[in-house]
Amino acid sequence: MLYYFFDYLQREFNLVGAGVFQYISFRAGMAAVISLFITISLGKQIINMLRKKQVGETIRDLGLHGQMEKKGTPTMGGLMILSGILVPVLLFARLDNVYVVLLLVATIGLGLIGFMDDYIKVFKKNKKGLAGKFKIVGQITIGLIVGLTLYFNDGVVIREYSDEVIAQDGEVVRTYQDVKSTKTTVPFLKNNELDYDKILPFLGHDLTWIIYVLIVIFIITAVSNGANITDGIDGLAAGTSAIIGLTLAIFAYLSGRVDFSEYLDILHIPNLGEVVIFCTAFVGACIGFLWYNSYPAQVFMGDTGSLALGGIIAVIAVAVRKELMIPLLCGIFLVENLSVVMQVAYFKYTRKKYGEGRRIFRMAPLHHHYQKVELHESKIVTRFWIVGILLAILSLATLKLR
Repeated sequence: MLYYFFDYLQREFNLVGAGVFQYISFRAGMAAVISLFITISLGKQIINMLRKKQVGETIRDLGLHGQMEKKGTPTMGGLMILSGILVPVLLFARLDNVYVVLLLVATIGLGLIGFMDDYIKVFKKNKKGLAGKFKIVGQITIGLIVGLTLYFNDGVVIREYSDEVIAQDGEVVRTYQDVKSTKTTVPFLKNNELDYDKILPFLGHDLTWIIYVLIVIFIITAVSNGANITDGIDGLAAGTSAIIGLTLAIFAYLSGRVDFSEYLDILHIPNLGEVVIFCTAFVGACIGFLWYNSYPAQVFMGDTGSLALGGIIAVIAVAVRKELMIPLLCGIFLVENLSVVMQVAYFKYTRKKYGEGRRIFRMAPLHHHYQKVELHESKIVTRFWIVGILLAILSLATLKLR
C-alpha cells in the first residue's frame, strides 16, 4: 500500500525522497524491520491473550527429558508469525504482482488449515486435531491454485535475451522477449535448465500442465508437512525456516535482476524481485518469533505456524525455479520426514517378519532420537541450525558449482 502511496506522491508532487520506495532493497529492508518489530512487540500481548483463553499445549508423555514441564505453554503462536508476514507485505510489496498474490493465498490458506487443527486440539479437546484427509485436501487445493496460476498466468514468464544488439539513444542494448516456459534449475549441472514440456514430449503441451501441477501439489504438501514434523522442540522449525527463507531471498533477488542473472547465467524472471520483500518479512517474522520460542519456549507456533512456514517456502522455491534444490536447501525437513517414514516402515516390516516391531531410531522424528540419547534440546537445535546454514551455503554455491 505504501508503495502506491509514495509512487503517487512522486508522480504528482515530485516529493523528495518518495522515490526510495521504488527500490526493492529499501522495501525489503523495511519489511524485515517492521516484521521483526510486529512479532516482538505484539508477541507478549498475543501470549498473554492465549494464556487468558487457556490455549495451552496438551503434552503426550513420550518419556522425553523436560517434556512435561512444557504442559500448558501457549500454542497457536503461529498467529504472531502470520501477522509479522502479512502486515509488512501488504504495506511494502506491490499487490498487483502475481507471485505476491500467490504467496498471500498460500500463507492465509495454510495458516487457516493449521488454525483449524490447533483449534480442534485446544478447544474441542481432541488430541488428533483436524482429520488428516481434510489437511491433505486443503494442501492439495492450495497446490492446485499455485500450480495452475504459475503454469497459465501470462505474468509468469522468463526473459530470454538474444545475441543481437541494437543501438538505442546512443546505447547498445540486447533484444529480448518474455516467454511462457516451464523451465527450472537443476543444481550442479553445467547446462542446468530443465524444461518440463520437453522432458514429457509424449504427453504433448496440452497435457504437460497436469504433471506440472501435480509436482507443485506434491512439493507444497511435502514441505509443509516437513516443517510441521520439524516443529517438535523449541526454536527448531522457526530457526531452520529463517535460514531457508534468507537463502531463497538471495535467489529471488539474483534471478529478478538483469545484471546478476546474466553474470551468473541463471534464469532471469521478470517481476520476481517483489518476492524478496515477502522473503525478508518471512525471515523477520521467524526471528521475531524466536524471541519467545527459543529455549525455554514461552509459546509454540502450532500447526498455525508450521504448515504456513513450509507452504511459503515451497511456493517461493517453485516461483524462483529452484524446486529441484529443495532436497538440499530443505535438507533438515527432508531428513525429519524420512526418519518418520523409515521408522514406521521398518517397524511394520520387522513386526510382520519377526512377530515384533523393531526400530531404527530410539524415537522419530530425528530430533526426538537425539533427545533420547540425552542431548539437551538447545544443543540439538543449535547443531541442526549449523547443518541448515551449511546446506544453505552449499545451495548458494550451486550458482557456480556446475
